[in-house]
Amino acid sequence: MLSKKEIFETIDMVEKEHLDVRTVTMGISLIPCIRESAHKTAAACYDRICSYAERIVEVAEDLEKEYGIPIVNKRVSVTPASLLTANFAGEEVVLARKLDEAAKTVGVDFLGGYSALVQKGMTSFERSFIESIPEALATTDRVCSSVNIGSSKAGINLDAAALMGRIVKATAERTRNTDGFGCAKLVVFCNAVEDNPFMAGAFHGVGEAEKVVNVGVSGPGVVHHALKNNPDADIAEIAEIIKKTAFKITRAGQLIATEASRRLGAEFGIVDLSLAPTPVMGDSVAHILEEIGLERVGTHGTTACLALLNDAVKKGGVMASSKVGGLSGAFIPVSEDYGMIEGARCGELTLNKLEAMTAVCSVGIDMVAIPGDTPDSTIAAIIADEAAIGMINNKTTAVRVIPVPDKNVGDFVEFGGLLGRAPVMAVQRASAEKFIRRGGKIPAPIHSNKN
Repeated sequence: MLSKKEIFETIDMVEKEHLDVRTVTMGISLIPCIRESAHKTAAACYDRICSYAERIVEVAEDLEKEYGIPIVNKRVSVTPASLLTANFAGEEVVLARKLDEAAKTVGVDFLGGYSALVQKGMTSFERSFIESIPEALATTDRVCSSVNIGSSKAGINLDAAALMGRIVKATAERTRNTDGFGCAKLVVFCNAVEDNPFMAGAFHGVGEAEKVVNVGVSGPGVVHHALKNNPDADIAEIAEIIKKTAFKITRAGQLIATEASRRLGAEFGIVDLSLAPTPVMGDSVAHILEEIGLERVGTHGTTACLALLNDAVKKGGVMASSKVGGLSGAFIPVSEDYGMIEGARCGELTLNKLEAMTAVCSVGIDMVAIPGDTPDSTIAAIIADEAAIGMINNKTTAVRVIPVPDKNVGDFVEFGGLLGRAPVMAVQRASAEKFIRRGGKIPAPIHSNKN
């Protein structure tokens, strides 16, 4: 039973502090839909998605009204599509377009899972699939794509990293009329997780149940507000405040996830308690770090503050739910965070600092606009660096960069909505091409050898 004080606290968090459930994501296994041809497989996938997810928007809207907690996005994730397309290499885009049609039919914002897992090696049909990504993202509206090129157990597939450098460039070129927007729907992972509800990297893992509901909560504004109310707290007290706030946020997500899965006839998967910012004032992870004591995000001390925040969020969240999963921590997407945008605009937040921050937070170099003439080998090297951080530290890392055609350092690009706006950030100009072109595999670290 909630006390009157807790009810009023929740109302304040929603109305004044931007508390929301960022996404209700239904994961659907499409393995039973594999047929002998592209069109038959695509049709079976369409039917299954429309059958399983036909009520996801309706249920989410009902829960919003009943509990008064905004649910910003309704999404679907599916089995990594490269597993479905082996019988029709070269025709993968047929499936992508049908997935997009299914997403529109059921009314979800995005559909994730146009994905491939090539951390240890790449088959000919997987290479064909990956090469289809630029066309798939250019000719669909709601389909999101991801490729896992490394893991702590397998090492880093440098051939896949090199290929993804070229794919990112090709995707930007295919969507140049929208400033390379296709790249905003494309993530390259190391240690990708199977139950991530957040886009663009969501897919439904092969170890998951047939139909699952995963919920992603958010609330950087709530954490920021709690810290503002305690201006004289020492660092240990700040950690306690964040933990208690994360507990409250996660309980809201647990409630929505329990009810959504029951009403949709699906298994309750996980609550992802990541702090996911938006481009509006008052909903920024960067502003939390600045409230802790930084003049501007990106300055010295940023990584330490982010480590404190990420750890406290996880500790508070796991006390509130026995089903915490996904990524769970703090996201630092530049274009989607008002404070990050300002830090990058004034030059305090650089790509190198973002890379350092990746070692202690969720995901990594995320929603970063870079010059359109950045070589594909440089993009591949950025991917390899991030994958190395993930591989060595046994954590998920990722790269989502947008090489904006015809834009240079200092220019701004507008993506709109939750994807926000971003200044084009500088990359290192010295070449890494010889390293990338060597190819092969970077071996897994010694601590991976434990069975």
